[in-house]
Amino acid sequence: MMAHDRATVEKTKADFSVEKMLEIRAKTQQAVERIAAQVKVGMLEEDANKMVVDTLREMGATKAFHKPYVRFGSNTTITFGADSVPGVRLGEDDIFFIDIAPVWDGYEGDAGDTYVTGSNPEMKRCALDAKKIFEAVSAKWKSDKSTGAELYDFAQKMAKDLGWELNLDLGGHRLGDFSSAEHYEGPLHEISFNPAPNIWMVEIHIRHPDNKFGAFYEDLLY
Repeated sequence: MMAHDRATVEKTKADFSVEKMLEIRAKTQQAVERIAAQVKVGMLEEDANKMVVDTLREMGATKAFHKPYVRFGSNTTITFGADSVPGVRLGEDDIFFIDIAPVWDGYEGDAGDTYVTGSNPEMKRCALDAKKIFEAVSAKWKSDKSTGAELYDFAQKMAKDLGWELNLDLGGHRLGDFSSAEHYEGPLHEISFNPAPNIWMVEIHIRHPDNKFGAFYEDLLY
């Protein structure tokens, strides 16, 4: 593991506002809910992704620090940055997730969540477990002052105990005033200190061991 200088990695601009950061967090989560409400059974994944762009534009996002992702069904197993299999429609008993990263007022928003369209118990459990793992990681961060590496070791073990595989390609990242990537572009899971509040995202992408479907959840450590 590389040693990272904490002051450099966690740097923000002089006028960085925690209050504004949390306001943007809430707005981004509202955007995810607004997008999810527009996703319908029978919709093509490509059309859902166009709808996301339109919705964020309507909400005043002038840019994004990564392109939005809506993944349907088997595409929920695909890792960040990789293209979906085209032509996938959302089924009546299916799963999908949303991952958006809009920039508002010079601050980076980031949010992701998973939804199910029917009553499939394993899909429901997968969606719930992604959030459950995040919440356990967040609680450990607060109580144990764990390092980024320790948080993801814990997440990986918890995912396995629940019957899922954790995708460590999505290992958390910096967030803040745009562009926080100027200070650190690597993953949280390589950080050897206890991450500061309000500037780190924990990403949890779990997958069925047979790669049938997956779930995604992310939120800020705050």
